[in-house]
Amino acid sequence: MTRVLLIGRHGQVARAVREQASAHEDYMLDVLARPEIDLAQPQGLAERVAERRPDIVINAAAYTAVDRAESEPALAARINCDAVAELAAGAEAAGAVFIHLSTDYVFDGTGQAAWTPDDAPSPIGVYGRTKREGELAAMARCERTLIVRTAWVFSPFGNNFVRTMLRLREQHDELRVVADQYGNPTSALDIARGLWAAVAMIEDGAEESYGVFHLAGDGATHWADFAREIFRQVGGGDGRGMTVHAIPSDEYPTAAQRPANARLDSSRFEAVFGFRCSPWPQALAEVLERLAREPSQQ
Repeated sequence: MTRVLLIGRHGQVARAVREQASAHEDYMLDVLARPEIDLAQPQGLAERVAERRPDIVINAAAYTAVDRAESEPALAARINCDAVAELAAGAEAAGAVFIHLSTDYVFDGTGQAAWTPDDAPSPIGVYGRTKREGELAAMARCERTLIVRTAWVFSPFGNNFVRTMLRLREQHDELRVVADQYGNPTSALDIARGLWAAVAMIEDGAEESYGVFHLAGDGATHWADFAREIFRQVGGGDGRGMTVHAIPSDEYPTAAQRPANARLDSSRFEAVFGFRCSPWPQALAEVLERLAREPSQQ
């Protein structure tokens, strides 16, 4: 039986990978996360991974506090780069494949075309820079590495844009939301499905399974229209109105600059692994249905 070692337990993607594992009975899922390991203390992580004797390692853990990273660059680097190098080295020592999740923040956000895996990264902030360094470290330390970049992740659990909008809906009748940053809203449930599809292809030994790929929701939008679609889908019949005012980024300053263009081209992932994320409004409907059915999810 193929042993899949998941790094991370409570993040959006990690939770989705864990809950979908029951549908993949040919794989044994092992989890390595806090308190057993601390990515902020990378020493010894390689040994901890190798001793689990995995066939495939999925790293779904990261430092993701984009704004705080500007004031904590050393911590972000330890988690997003140094720890990744150790995890990849552990996968290599075990003879395993290393799957590492990355981000649209490795790009500078210029232009309007969707970024392809072959486009040159040029991060504009600490978070994006440490994630790019982590990609390079992973590929340097493990020969069979698969980098999966995604963007604008949302899910029924954790902290994300969808859950924030639903919370604000209970407190306000109107919101000001940025409308000059474009990207692909991506359900963590779809990311997990894509990762399991990649695991199946990797098990078949396909050489084209390694390298850099993008996996993001089908279709692009900006944050204001993303918010409008959330409110449109939850507003039917309950009489709750919500007005979304579109604003430019400079009216909502943040410590870290966001890429104006976070669109990702996921065609290579679909061609190799046979999986394509749902159109983002459809994926949103699935998540909202889950939240309506299980509102206490954290």
